[in-house]
Amino acid sequence: MTERERCPWCLGDALYQEYHDREWGVPEHCDRRLFEFLILEGAQAGLSWITVLRKRENYRQLMHQFDPEPIAAWGEPELTALMQEPGIIRNRRKLAATGENARAFLRVQEAFGSFDQYIWRFVDGIPVQNNWAALSEIPPQTPTAVQMSKDLKRRGFTFVGPTICYSFMQAVGMVNDHLVGCFRHGELKNV
Repeated sequence: MTERERCPWCLGDALYQEYHDREWGVPEHCDRRLFEFLILEGAQAGLSWITVLRKRENYRQLMHQFDPEPIAAWGEPELTALMQEPGIIRNRRKLAATGENARAFLRVQEAFGSFDQYIWRFVDGIPVQNNWAALSEIPPQTPTAVQMSKDLKRRGFTFVGPTICYSFMQAVGMVNDHLVGCFRHGELKNV
């Protein structure tokens, strides 16, 4: 049996490859999962995604399985405790942003009925189908990601710059950025 062709960024690590094959680029509409990706993409800022991916289970345990309600109530004691946890990225600004983002997330849910209804408006509810042949063709951000970033910031979110927003869009399937030679590109093209 021949190995299926994959995007080269996931090769060489079983966890990365599993994430690529099963999660990355799959349209996500569950609010809690969208919140998880928004927080983890912010945690990734300045780091590689595999670093965050290896710590994801620790984040899930420490962050109430990414339930935004208890996170929205975080204060100084919770931040101090999280700064002692070796299983996550201990960046005070990123951890403080998690609480701020949980509060903003709940406000968006209240205003739009769900975060899903709000966030998918940026692509009119339909994943953008890109046709990149090489990693070098994929932009770090797009005009849509810039627009999303501005709107999220206006609503009180932090650690949501355009590059983070575009990574989020890729992760939750708002864009299909699997390379055209990757087996997942075709599988996700008509989802």
